[in-house]
Amino acid sequence: MAKDILRKSEVFYDNFDRKPGLDKMTTTYCPGCGHGILHKLVAEALEDFGVQDRTMFVSPVGCSVFAYYYFDVGNIQAAHGRAPAVATALKRANPESIVIDYQGDGDLAAIGGAEILNAANRGEGITVFFVNNATYGMTGGQMAPTTLIGQQTMTTPKGRTVANEGYPIKMSEIISTLKAPVYVERVMLGDVKSIRKARKSVRKAIQIQIEQNGFSFIEVLASCPSNLKKTPIDSQNWVREVLQENYPLGVYKDISAKFVSPDKSKTPVNYKDLPKVLNIEETNIDKNRIAEFTNKQFHEQFKIAGFGGQGVLSLGIVLSEMGMRHDFQVSWIPSYGPEMRGGTANCSVQLSSKNIGSPVVDRPTVLVAMNRPSIDKFEDSVAENGYIFYDSSLIDIEPQRKDINIIAIPATKIADDLGTTKVANMVIVGAIIEKLGIMSKDVVLDSIGEVIKKQKLININKRAILKGVEFIQNLTK
Repeated sequence: MAKDILRKSEVFYDNFDRKPGLDKMTTTYCPGCGHGILHKLVAEALEDFGVQDRTMFVSPVGCSVFAYYYFDVGNIQAAHGRAPAVATALKRANPESIVIDYQGDGDLAAIGGAEILNAANRGEGITVFFVNNATYGMTGGQMAPTTLIGQQTMTTPKGRTVANEGYPIKMSEIISTLKAPVYVERVMLGDVKSIRKARKSVRKAIQIQIEQNGFSFIEVLASCPSNLKKTPIDSQNWVREVLQENYPLGVYKDISAKFVSPDKSKTPVNYKDLPKVLNIEETNIDKNRIAEFTNKQFHEQFKIAGFGGQGVLSLGIVLSEMGMRHDFQVSWIPSYGPEMRGGTANCSVQLSSKNIGSPVVDRPTVLVAMNRPSIDKFEDSVAENGYIFYDSSLIDIEPQRKDINIIAIPATKIADDLGTTKVANMVIVGAIIEKLGIMSKDVVLDSIGEVIKKQKLININKRAILKGVEFIQNLTK
């Protein structure tokens, strides 16, 4: 009987091989830490519900990040505060999965405040476990948003004050005011009785996701003996006698009895159905025209950079759109300063015959530089045997690398000769298509009007693309 009661849940790894160091059997958590207890409650629920194989655990920075050492489920680590956004993406991409968002107070209530509020407001079908121990536990015990008035921390050595740091933030109360959340409760891990109550809440929150695809938020008052500088027993007493007084326990919202998921009446939309769902006209492209390109094996990573206003982002969009018309795998992400026009801007584009693991481009195979700062910043990052296409009309230096292919194209001058410098980016599009040979020129020209919505600009953009093609053809003669 003792073996059944004390056994390790099958949702935990037998050995914690991901954990650094020689000891692969015990956890990282300090004696008396609430994380280990909450881990046990969550793991037992997942095992009893039989959903281990379709569970994904999202854990960001802080002590909560160690969850991936222990849980034998899908594990995703998120940036500080971003777990709700990552959990949202996972749930929407995998609607049948069980997604657990596991965060601490320094993470969720501070930098992640906007993330959790918006995920809750959208009613994402995830379960959130919020560990409130009133301190930044991992990084030295700084004041957290939940630190109590008068509580001494590394950054409030004389105690938190209303005048200087404001009041503690009460997340359960805030979340419960929103319309979409189904179940919001605050529990504690202060003694056997409260742990049993927490166990029921944990199970209910997960069950709501399984059966109703609803958003649940469980705040767990727990101890951090190391930063409280108390023994495990004294720290639990502090949770029960002090922390609970400031954060009253109880159910703050529960509409599970009458809640009906808005997703129950419809099938999740497959990305291939999006044109129909969004009422977008399908492109009628003869598959034979792109067959020689879709059969190629390649993975090009582009970094496109210049000043805001030069069409840097739209150049990337055109390449991405045309890649989709060729049935490539595609990604596009922008990066720009607060002063968009006139400031620096760049975007990352990937075109591939294979699946793309991440949209981030750190080692571009192709750099498009439309101003000198772009050469200075990105030249060294280009992969060996890669390409640099740069606007020689505006850049008065040549790239210094000898292990890459350099294409100097006077894109702005060519565009100016056409009547407007605004199409310099399309000149470069034409040059890229011709030089790399990964797209059909005819398909690009025929469908450019679907990307550039203004009818009066379609012809000038087509001419600019052809000029870029012509420039490369003349180079190779």
